[in-house]
Amino acid sequence: MSRRLKIAIVGPAHPYRGGLSSIMHSMAREFQSRGYEVEILTFTLQYPSLLFPGKSQTLDTPAPDDLSIRRKVSTINPFTWWRVGRELRRSKPDIVLMKYWTPFMAPCFGTIARLARKNCHTKVICQIDNVQPHEHHIIDRPCNRYFLRSVDGFVYMSEQVHRELREYTSAEALFSPHPLFDNFGERVERDEACRQLKLEQGVRYALFFGLIRDYKGLDTLLEAWARYRERQGGAYKLIVAGEFYTSREKYIAQIERLGLQDDVILHDFFVRDDDVRYYFSAADYVVLPYKSATQSGVTQIAYNFRTPLVVTNVGGLAEIVADGRVGYVCEPTVEGVADALERITKGDTLAHFADAMVEERRRFSWQAMCDTIEELYRKIEG
Repeated sequence: MSRRLKIAIVGPAHPYRGGLSSIMHSMAREFQSRGYEVEILTFTLQYPSLLFPGKSQTLDTPAPDDLSIRRKVSTINPFTWWRVGRELRRSKPDIVLMKYWTPFMAPCFGTIARLARKNCHTKVICQIDNVQPHEHHIIDRPCNRYFLRSVDGFVYMSEQVHRELREYTSAEALFSPHPLFDNFGERVERDEACRQLKLEQGVRYALFFGLIRDYKGLDTLLEAWARYRERQGGAYKLIVAGEFYTSREKYIAQIERLGLQDDVILHDFFVRDDDVRYYFSAADYVVLPYKSATQSGVTQIAYNFRTPLVVTNVGGLAEIVADGRVGYVCEPTVEGVADALERITKGDTLAHFADAMVEERRRFSWQAMCDTIEELYRKIEG
């Protein structure tokens, strides 16, 4: 850009935990490196405890000292939406950048966007994860309509999201793939990772990583693992690392029914940022047996650590994972996943895939994402 932009980011940030906050931090840092004035307006309350299935929404770590983060927005208090919207209308940032992933955020974000745009200067840009949520509710469509029609332009990360977006709005939209999560550090030696996680060093591991929700297909993976074990024996074990956002008991019962108690290592808690590298360094490959998806941040963590992938052919996953080059794309069935598990562990396949990831991951950068946001701003500004 030829001039210094003023950007207000509205969305998750410290002290809120998880990948969404990491994304907003990374974009803020990239824009700051370009000399832009950047401020993040985050939540005083993100989800009411009644609607949050996890144990904690926030971290107790210090706030990053290189970012300007103010807690201003309660998703259930319309007075805060009005105050923030009016503040943005007066301060006239060039861009209000929002992250959208669930219709629950639509009333809050849509109100702020509408108020901010009334100054006839500010453009609202949305980096959109999902249009249709994975768990559907009757209010999804009216909420989506309210927010999506308040936005000047979108950056989407999969063609599925683009198609769904067009059901609501004809606003300008550009594609940019999900960048790498490079905030988790570098890969460590496998033996060190196993020591940190208290894993046996003489065993090989596959990894299912992230919050456990039904659409992510852990039940499919467990059934597939039972078939895979029958064919290949017990050379590998499966690490399931993540907090349950659904019934834990049904998965435990499935593990017991399939006789996988010795095969599945369950770390059913939220993995701290400092420990993520150990899981991806200990694992030979990562499995995403999703039943539905748009894209997944887990694939981008895997790229960062050069950990090959097995993903199902749903949503935009096949757009990110080059089949037969950095992993395998399979059908979202028990047999499809079991076959991919068997193929990826044959011969030197894993080593070839890990080497190819070094080249492939160059496609995914925060520079490219922010370039796309700047290009979109130029398009809608005029």
